[in-house]
Amino acid sequence: MTATTITAPATDVRTLGTTRRLLGALALSGPLWAVVSLSQVVAHDGFDLTKYPLSMLAVGPAGWIQITNFIVAGLLVIAGAAGLRRALPSRWVPRLTAVYGAGYVLAGVFVMDPGGGWPVGFDETPDTLSWHAVAHLLAGTVAFIALTAAHLVLARHFSRRGEKGWAWVARVGAVGVIVGDAASMAQLGSEIMAGGVMLSMLLLSLIAAKLLRQRME
Repeated sequence: MTATTITAPATDVRTLGTTRRLLGALALSGPLWAVVSLSQVVAHDGFDLTKYPLSMLAVGPAGWIQITNFIVAGLLVIAGAAGLRRALPSRWVPRLTAVYGAGYVLAGVFVMDPGGGWPVGFDETPDTLSWHAVAHLLAGTVAFIALTAAHLVLARHFSRRGEKGWAWVARVGAVGVIVGDAASMAQLGSEIMAGGVMLSMLLLSLIAAKLLRQRME
C-alpha cells in the first residue's frame, strides 16, 4: 500500500497567505503610528504634548514625516480591513475599520493650521480655521467614531464566541477613544487624547495579531 499525501488546493494556500499579509498590515499599523509619533515628540524640543495634539507635528519643515505617518498608517488599516473581511463573519467590523483607515489618510492629506507657538516661527493662533484644518478635524472625528464602533462590534463578536478576555480588550479600546475625546473637549490636556487614541489603535492591532496567529496554526 502506498501512502497518499493530501495537500490543500493552491488557490486556498494563496488565499490564506493573502489574508495573513492583510491582517499583518493591520497589526503593524498601530505600533508604527505610535512609534513614529512619539519619536517626533521626543526629537522636537519645542513640542509640548500637553498643549499640542499630535496632528500639529504635521506642521512645519519636518511636517512631511507625520503626514506620511498618517497616510501610511491609514493605508495599512484599509488593507487590514480586507483581512478582517476574510477572517471574521461580521460585515460591520471590516467596514468600520476601512472608514477609520480612510479617515487617517484624509487627516494626513489635510493638515492642521499652525498656531499656539508650534513650530518655531508660528506665534499666533489663527482666529478662524482654514478649510483644510476643518477637513482634518472632520476626518479625524469620523475616524475616531468608526474606530470606537469597530471595537464595540468586536466586543460583541468575542462575547458571543465566549472569548470574554478579548471582548474586554475590545471594550477597553472603545473606552480609550471616548475618554480621549472627552478630555480633548474639556481641554484637560492633549496627552490624554493622544494616549486614549493610541491605546485604541494598539489594541485593534493586537486583535489583528490574534487573528493572524490563528491563521498560522
